[in-house]
Amino acid sequence: MFSFDESYYLGDVREVDTRKVSILVEDSNNLKKARVNQLIAAKLNIAYDYWLIGMIDKVIKSIVVSPTSITEEEEELEYLEETVVNTVKVTLMGALKWDASKQKNIFTRSVDHVPEIDTQCFVLKDANLEVFMGHLSDEKDSKSLLELGVFKLDDKAKALLDGNKLFQRHAAILGSTGSGKSWTVATLLENTSKLPSSNIIVYDLHSEYKSLAYAKQLRIPGPEDDISSPENIYLPYWLLNNDEIQTLFVDGSEFTAHNQVVLVQNTILELKKKFLEDNNKADLIETLTFDSPIPYRIEDLLERLEYLNTERVPGANNKDKNGPYHGELTRLLVRIKSRVNDKRYSFLFQNDSSYLQYESLYNIVAKLMSFAESNIKVVDFSDVPADILPTIIGLVSRLTYQVQFWTDSASRRPLAFVCDEAHLYLPNYPNSPLEKRAVATFEKIAKEGRKYGVALLIVSQRPSDVSTTILSQCNNIISLRLTNSDDQSAVRSVLPESYASLLEQLPLLDVGEAMVVGDAVLLPSRIKIHEPTQKPLSATIDFWTKWSEEVKETNFEKSIENMRRQNRN
Repeated sequence: MFSFDESYYLGDVREVDTRKVSILVEDSNNLKKARVNQLIAAKLNIAYDYWLIGMIDKVIKSIVVSPTSITEEEEELEYLEETVVNTVKVTLMGALKWDASKQKNIFTRSVDHVPEIDTQCFVLKDANLEVFMGHLSDEKDSKSLLELGVFKLDDKAKALLDGNKLFQRHAAILGSTGSGKSWTVATLLENTSKLPSSNIIVYDLHSEYKSLAYAKQLRIPGPEDDISSPENIYLPYWLLNNDEIQTLFVDGSEFTAHNQVVLVQNTILELKKKFLEDNNKADLIETLTFDSPIPYRIEDLLERLEYLNTERVPGANNKDKNGPYHGELTRLLVRIKSRVNDKRYSFLFQNDSSYLQYESLYNIVAKLMSFAESNIKVVDFSDVPADILPTIIGLVSRLTYQVQFWTDSASRRPLAFVCDEAHLYLPNYPNSPLEKRAVATFEKIAKEGRKYGVALLIVSQRPSDVSTTILSQCNNIISLRLTNSDDQSAVRSVLPESYASLLEQLPLLDVGEAMVVGDAVLLPSRIKIHEPTQKPLSATIDFWTKWSEEVKETNFEKSIENMRRQNRN
């Protein structure tokens, strides 16, 4: 398998722990062969071919001072003797062993045997490193291969990930701004788009991915967008569930909040029943719940609440008195009307007949989940108001997840959400009810989505701000440069302790370099991400270069009108 001579020899094992090994290097010249993060190999004396593979964590040259004595002219003298001790600390990463069933050598992260004391260790480099990297590439089923880049240890060796395990166990792409996150996402999408029936929905918050020609471009429209445009997705308010309606319309701090919730629930439920009766769908009433996605008119809801707010009922002495809810719903009505009349929310409260059709939900789901036109769907949320962004992203995710849940398993196609800028709507410490509802939706998907073929790919520049529950469910981490200590700690907390030395490199990574750790890669490695053919619109602006150009004055009038219209077009 390997061909080692004296030029590769490093030293002998002198200390063994469960996953840690210390190597004693007798010759100081051999110590120069050791580099942090370099791989070493140690052959065990067992019945079959078995090589332990480890990664160097630390190289130590120390001086040990010990007392000694000599006899000189029958008089014993004591003095201190200095001895040089060279030590290399290694973490065991796995083993390369013979598999009789496959009749070939395979690499496994499982370590069945630890080395004996005095086992010889060799550095993996040159032709031997190429041999080892070749085994990493060959071990995977060719149908599940995903080429993300090349190994930094050997740029001739492709860094191949197991595409099945990457999405089955959820994944996270993390890195400081400017580290190459968007390029990494684009490279991953580019590879995935080549599959016949891949199915990915990208949440694009800053219109970064609208340049990808292979993706179907969708968007949550702004106030003045053309309602007939096929790329626009209007999300009817009647898709909102009980929790979302409450957080959108009801102020929980009000004394009458409970009454408001009950009245809104009962009224909406009655309106949904009426819709089913009027549209020959009465057979669905038996299974109807408040959260059932059945259309109703928001005007009817307001009319009913207005009536209750001004209702007069018969009283004593044939005189009318105020009804039980008289005057208590004024603030609720003001909040609902302000939302309905705010043009920023026109994608929710669009007053159009097609918006209230029973079949309109089919069209929404087809746009999001069908891969007939394109395998990759990019949904642009840049025009969605920040205060409601978590609710709308949560609504899209919940809707698609529920459709996937209720799809027959035989015809169900796996689906993945790419959650760009996840820290903006999946915070670790939600500050508002809207954020709490969104986080709860994604936590459910993170915990149960695997069963129904729904995967998460979390993308963030601030992993410390992303929900710990969601991040902990990501068994694959692709981490680019991270300079913030809190962000490094967040990544470290979701990975095994044995990978600690790898994560210490995060602040030192170059742009486009990443540490890949998890089930999708056989060996946790530092890789150079391939540059995507079609690049996202996320390049850092060169300030000095731009300032050096002769340009005309900016048309601020147009900018201000865009701001007023909430539309860059």
